[in-house]
Amino acid sequence: MSNLSLPDAPAFDRCPLIDRRELLKSATALIGSAALPVAAASHDAGLGPATELLARTRAFLVKLDPEQHRTASFAWSGPEWRNWNYFGIGGFIKPGLRLEQMTREQKAAAWDLLAAMFSPLGIEKTRNVMLLQDVLAASGNAAGLRSSERFSFSVFGAPAETGAWGLRLEGHHLTQSFSVLNNRIVSVTPSSFSAYPNRVAAGKHAGLNTLKHEESLARRLYSDLSPRLQQRARQSAGALRNILSSAGRERANTQKVGVAAADMHGAQRDLLWQLVETYAVEYLVPALAAAQQSRLRTGDPDAVHFAWYGPNAPEQAFGYRVIADGFVIELGSVDAEAQHLHTIYHDLGNVLGRAG
Repeated sequence: MSNLSLPDAPAFDRCPLIDRRELLKSATALIGSAALPVAAASHDAGLGPATELLARTRAFLVKLDPEQHRTASFAWSGPEWRNWNYFGIGGFIKPGLRLEQMTREQKAAAWDLLAAMFSPLGIEKTRNVMLLQDVLAASGNAAGLRSSERFSFSVFGAPAETGAWGLRLEGHHLTQSFSVLNNRIVSVTPSSFSAYPNRVAAGKHAGLNTLKHEESLARRLYSDLSPRLQQRARQSAGALRNILSSAGRERANTQKVGVAAADMHGAQRDLLWQLVETYAVEYLVPALAAAQQSRLRTGDPDAVHFAWYGPNAPEQAFGYRVIADGFVIELGSVDAEAQHLHTIYHDLGNVLGRAG
């Protein structure tokens, strides 16, 4: 586990909260429907058509001037694509064209582009992660370096109906990568919505809790395990201080440790899958969400493991990992009060659009 010390992020109108159960119901209804081919979740077929994403990417790029276009453009599968980084390491500015460098019209096109992939809940979570940078700056934490608009849009390769290309939105505590092959979306990871402060205690944004379900579902699941299973789940007395699966190590920490879903009773397994879908399903538009639900279950669902790190007490550092045949999810607490949370979700079968 990394022992690096990581520093920590426009005021937006917050979208209304979406009922999580209704979102999942809508996604489930699409599985097997005409809107989603049966093979859509397989690696060969991808997660769904990229037609809308391609159109909106082109619409965004055409609004940029030549210098902005160069700033936003990178080679496919080059070092910038491989070296995703939402940490403070390397500074607060990430490769690509930042929102703060765009005109109002260009920003609208950028958000419209993201909405081709993200549900309203996903857009809201993205805006909240960004907003936390303004909250920190207002408190005097790296004021002048942080901004809710210091987040970059980047295009990798040439967006086209054939061949491979990618798209990324990245800034401090946020990284979202989308890979396309032959006009099919093949990967939506690495994906991280991270937060600091996760629970805003004062000011006009008091009460905002960006990773509420990522924390509460995991704490409920661990609490509900029997003492014997808690002992098996708990990997260390100390919290997982940071994610293990960083750039270049996406598949390096896949050994299954902790408690298997096969050893949980039904309600506990339900909590486990609610947690997984919080990371991998809820933030996506319905067709992609449905494909993700199917893809998540391509491995052995009984072999999904849940591992816990540290104590389980409110406002105390903790961590957990969910390790399956096809994916890894991690959450670590950088600080002692569980306010500075780093997360990651990886599709192990197609890391950054590369299978195997």
